[in-house]
Amino acid sequence: MTGETAMDAGRDGGMPGPAPAATAAADTVVDRLFFTFSGLSSIWFAVLLLQSSLEWPHIWVLVVFWAALAYLVLPRLHRILTRIYLPDYFIGRSRTSDGLLGDPVNVALLGREAQIHAAMRQARWTLADPVTFASSRRIITSTLTRRSYDEAPVSPLFLFGRQQDFAYQQEVDGNPGKRHHIRFWKVPPGWLLPGGIPVDWLAAGSYDRAVGLSLFTLQVTHKIAPGIDEERDYVVGSIQAAAPEAAVTIIKDFSTGYHSRNGGGDNIMTDGDLPIVDLTRIPAADPGLSRAQAAKERRPLPTLFGAVLVTCRGFAALFLAFLLLAAASDEALAPPLLGGSAGDLDVSGALLPGAIVMGVFALAEFLLARFISRGGNRARVTAMTLGSLSIITQFATTASGGPPITLGTTLVSLSLDILLILALSSERSRTFARRRTGALGHPGSLGGVPVPGS
Repeated sequence: MTGETAMDAGRDGGMPGPAPAATAAADTVVDRLFFTFSGLSSIWFAVLLLQSSLEWPHIWVLVVFWAALAYLVLPRLHRILTRIYLPDYFIGRSRTSDGLLGDPVNVALLGREAQIHAAMRQARWTLADPVTFASSRRIITSTLTRRSYDEAPVSPLFLFGRQQDFAYQQEVDGNPGKRHHIRFWKVPPGWLLPGGIPVDWLAAGSYDRAVGLSLFTLQVTHKIAPGIDEERDYVVGSIQAAAPEAAVTIIKDFSTGYHSRNGGGDNIMTDGDLPIVDLTRIPAADPGLSRAQAAKERRPLPTLFGAVLVTCRGFAALFLAFLLLAAASDEALAPPLLGGSAGDLDVSGALLPGAIVMGVFALAEFLLARFISRGGNRARVTAMTLGSLSIITQFATTASGGPPITLGTTLVSLSLDILLILALSSERSRTFARRRTGALGHPGSLGGVPVPGS
């Protein structure tokens, strides 16, 4: 829906469509509602999990409760609260995907992207892989087995409201748990550092010393060394050693020296100096640019995950449709589906319409999943709306004295609905859908072909 332009009068019966600003504002309100609703739903889900884990046969649910708390509840709560109390302007700190303050910005650069790639390659840094299902699985495996993974992805941090454009790293002693790494962001056009100093890029460098639990979200993550100034100097020094034509000037006391924590709860200390690395005289030879550019266009994991969940919902409906069809042709199968004895009921007349409805619903779910995976914003909102209605219905049923939600009833289906809304209301999924909508012209089209409900 974002990016919609006013319809021309001839196509809309003489009535202009909504203005882009009004449409964008409406989209923002809708996304915020879904974002908040998913946070509240995840809290309810965590409470249900904790209640289930109190029964001895279900003690294993405590592990699921930790996963829900660490990866669903706490991140969404942080995201909601940080939108309220953290300023939305440059303060020299990146942010995590949960909205927490991340690593400090400790390097600035002048030059084109191709020149940065050339300089980093000359300094023997490795371009990090984008975060995908395959790369995430590989880094988990390499960490557990202590096998080298030179191109291991780095977690997303945000500056100027967007994820880093690319990142470089150097693995230490072939151990994926220890590495130097630095993230780069292109600054917006015309943007100046405080004091009116122009730069082209900002970067945040830090050193991963081990793998542990985040203090704020309880997630498994890399822990960084507190001396980020040492990492800053290491990055700049490696560039100068490999490319002597790179000039460096330092803004002393750019920020007040401080001792704080990053988004994972790790201690960080800095003197506040900011080096500006001038790479404009370096030849722009870029062996890794295509891979970095491709990463920007890749579908984010939350979008793919949401599409998979909708697909699974479609298969569940299709399976139920086949059961109803089978029962319609074999009356012996009808009583369980009808909740008891079929009696004198016309089995075929009762079950066949239900099978048709479930089949149509399954087809609609498959189409919806396809449009979501391709970046359809309307499809994303539609899927979140259906999931929200399901959650509200289950809550109302339980609150009005209906059967409790347990592992034996609807807890699993409730969890899938909540996961769906959490995934599709995430920043990366929302940004991808809006970018794809704008890039493809009218948001109701894919590649110039009209798509209903996209």
